[in-house]
Amino acid sequence: MNDSIGKSQLTEEIIKELKILYDPEIPINIYDLGMIYDVEIDDDNNVRILMTLTAPNCPVAESLPADVKKAVENIKGVKSCHVEVTFDPPWDQSMISDAALLELGLL
Repeated sequence: MNDSIGKSQLTEEIIKELKILYDPEIPINIYDLGMIYDVEIDDDNNVRILMTLTAPNCPVAESLPADVKKAVENIKGVKSCHVEVTFDPPWDQSMISDAALLELGLL
């Protein structure tokens, strides 16, 4: 039995970690807010995360991507993590998951 973890299992672990991180302005985790656009894992378990912020002038524009990188790199089996921030497409409320909308009382 090898000690490696499958990509789908690793993806689940990454999502679990991302759901611990919160935007300071909205009491919902960044994954359910729709701020994570893509999670890619290569064959060597290097992770690339494409994410956005709720606004370009977000107060955590510097710290939140660093927090994402640190959280993902702490997952067993992850070799490295590169976080890229984009504003294309810009984030809006339509990206929030139904569960999060319900929690916010918007659904």
